[in-house]
Amino acid sequence: MRMLLAGASGLVGGLVLGLCRDAIPITRRPIGRPGVVADFDDLPPLPQALVAVCALGTTRAKAGSDAAFRAVDHDAVLAFARAAKAAGVAHFILVSSIGANPKANLLYPRTKGEVEAALAAMGFARLDILQPGLLIGPRAERRPVERFLQWAAPVMDLALPRDLGSLPAGMVAGAIIALTKSNEPGVFRHTNRAIASLTLT
Repeated sequence: MRMLLAGASGLVGGLVLGLCRDAIPITRRPIGRPGVVADFDDLPPLPQALVAVCALGTTRAKAGSDAAFRAVDHDAVLAFARAAKAAGVAHFILVSSIGANPKANLLYPRTKGEVEAALAAMGFARLDILQPGLLIGPRAERRPVERFLQWAAPVMDLALPRDLGSLPAGMVAGAIIALTKSNEPGVFRHTNRAIASLTLT
């Protein structure tokens, strides 16, 4: 099944790209695989597809400002979703985060929650929102705080509820591939426990 994939250079997106040979990466820079290279604030018409996966994301520290963070985690995500819908996508899959809440005081969960709400209002036949905890896996970019948290995750997980703990990025990618085969209409949210179950199906 042809899939449009945003965030293919990131941790989860790169794993999805490796698992799906029919994925068409939508990236700002070439990644050594045929796809669409364009800025997300000026996307061209995308190839026709039934499924789109969005694994775009950054951190406030890497982005450098609140506005720069929102440009990626909010504006680029919604721009991709609009372009995907115009390309005939009926099934949209988003990698979000546990704790996403449009009314949250903190920037990160509030932005994630606002994006989830906006996507739900776009009218995709099926919308899957994955809300994992801390993602475990090797990143190409340096994220010192996240690297420390990954190191400490096995201990922290013992004290946290399952849905708040860490999760291997490969498990999230596997769940995404499993979800591409689902066609029941509606909006579905998947936290750690459900993501793990999807990977095992």
